[in-house]
Amino acid sequence: MSKTALVVDDSKAILALMRNVLDVAGYNVITALDGKEGLSLLKSDVKVDVIITDLNMPNMDGITFIWEIRKLPKYMFTPICMLTTESEQAKLEEGESISIDAWINKPVQPVNVLNIIKQIVPS
Repeated sequence: MSKTALVVDDSKAILALMRNVLDVAGYNVITALDGKEGLSLLKSDVKVDVIITDLNMPNMDGITFIWEIRKLPKYMFTPICMLTTESEQAKLEEGESISIDAWINKPVQPVNVLNIIKQIVPS
């Protein structure tokens, strides 16, 4: 059975790129344009094996989104990757405090994405 990834980013180009990369790896891909939309999906009947979210988004940023995810019993331990161009130490530390499993830097390198996903998602 294939795994499902939720990708949350306000950039349609990034969503399309991530969909292509994860499709090749055999993932079903669900997308959302911001944290609010992503959270609504997670509260529905969808089952997600990994979440990849942008840091800077309108309506609900990535940090707030992850705080909300970790409140959901179903997703308390789901692997989460932060997709960002950020390199500020304060942002990295804030991300670590909310249990981010990995960082994916933009511009996205497909091989790096797949390697990171393989490391954090159980087989």
